[in-house]
Amino acid sequence: MFSESKNRVGLMMICAAALCVSVCVTIAVAQETGGDLMGGAGIFRPKNPEAKHSARTTRPRPATLTPAELEEKFQDAISDGNDARDVRKFAEAESSYRAAIKLKPRDTRAFQGLGNVYVDQQRWDDAEDAYRKAVDFSPNNPDALMALSFVLGQPRTGAVNARRFTDAEYFAKRATQLQSNSALAFDRLGVAMMARGIFNSDTEAAFRRALELDPNFVVAQVHLARVLRRLNRASEADPLYSAAIAKAADAPTLVLIADAMQSEQRWGDSEPVLRRALGMDARNPGALFLMGRLLSVNRKYAEAEPILKTAVAVNPKFFQARYILARCYLALDRYDDAFKTYDEAVNLASDADRKQLAGTFGFMGVGDGFMKTSRAKDAVRAYERGLQIDPANSELQTKLAAARSKLKP
Repeated sequence: MFSESKNRVGLMMICAAALCVSVCVTIAVAQETGGDLMGGAGIFRPKNPEAKHSARTTRPRPATLTPAELEEKFQDAISDGNDARDVRKFAEAESSYRAAIKLKPRDTRAFQGLGNVYVDQQRWDDAEDAYRKAVDFSPNNPDALMALSFVLGQPRTGAVNARRFTDAEYFAKRATQLQSNSALAFDRLGVAMMARGIFNSDTEAAFRRALELDPNFVVAQVHLARVLRRLNRASEADPLYSAAIAKAADAPTLVLIADAMQSEQRWGDSEPVLRRALGMDARNPGALFLMGRLLSVNRKYAEAEPILKTAVAVNPKFFQARYILARCYLALDRYDDAFKTYDEAVNLASDADRKQLAGTFGFMGVGDGFMKTSRAKDAVRAYERGLQIDPANSELQTKLAAARSKLKP
């Protein structure tokens, strides 16, 4: 369920990334460039499922609940989940939504709530599973369809992105058919097309339709500007960006604008936008991540460290923030900190990302750093950790053998 107000995304707190990080050829100049925040999908906070707290009493619950009592208990669980989510107590929120699912295993609201809290943590696979169940139980619910489309539009490492992006477009198109007056639905459709690499007149038309339905929809305005820039129509796009920045009244909208700029390699232009966003919300996870990424790209690793550490503290399960933080430590020759941070990221990574953690900008790089500082024993530990993740990595095997040869008998 999503708000259809002027600033549909204005009250959202979720801003984070699933990004494809490009790498340079040396550790010292490693840069985290490229990739879009949420795949250019925009930033929005799916609305909490509707529920209301009952007038709670201390009387014991009967073993068998009447339908009315069951619904009351279900709504209490949903409301508890909503309250916990609103203050970013994600573990408590997840527990409450799961309690609701146990009470009513086929109720769309519970699965939407669960999907929402996974979105807040960028747990895309879990969110997709929850939203697919929500759609299964309510196939004509446009809110569930848009939520699922949103999650499917997030780039994840692996070979199935193309299928997900196609599905994202399909579900968004269904939402526009069910809610032909929904600006958000048309925005989601355009975003899904962008995720597929489609930047043409049809994509432009989807965003223009969203703006016809709501001229003050800043997010659609930013998306339209991105399309126009890709179509080499910067003279039309730049005024849209300027107008969006002027209209933006909240941190998430500014984060969306900054992400769009960074996706176009306009790193310098994104900085004042991000500083304004952080001035509004110093713990906004998207603003923190993008600022940390910007500083890393500019090789200001020491400045990036506290910002990325805050991003991790706000969202402990955000893999990319930890990964870039570890790379900053690597660039700063702080190999113990890099090892610890990479190790913390392992359980948050997808299978493909885990292999990335084993490589040059992962445990292999840490091992190389230890070897450079004559710490062969620690290098062995780093190389062994990399091989635990990627046992077939022949380069790691060779380096491990060389490091072991340096150990005293």
